[in-house]
Amino acid sequence: MSIEELKIEIAKKVFETDDENLLSELDILLTNHERTIIESLSQNVQDGIRKSLLQSEEGKIISFEEVKKRLAQRWS
Repeated sequence: MSIEELKIEIAKKVFETDDENLLSELDILLTNHERTIIESLSQNVQDGIRKSLLQSEEGKIISFEEVKKRLAQRWS
């Protein structure tokens, strides 16, 4: 089974269940996994992620299209 097929099977099971405890445990598992991944990164990388999230929340972002446009202008 490919990873995409596994994701689909898990998603089906999530949508079919009404077990609130199971859904809560799954949410905790996924949230803790994300924290573990972030905590395994260097402090410098963690700080960069936090800074980027803050900038995004403050609306200090540009689209990917704008980035490509600026790079094309710079390197042309």
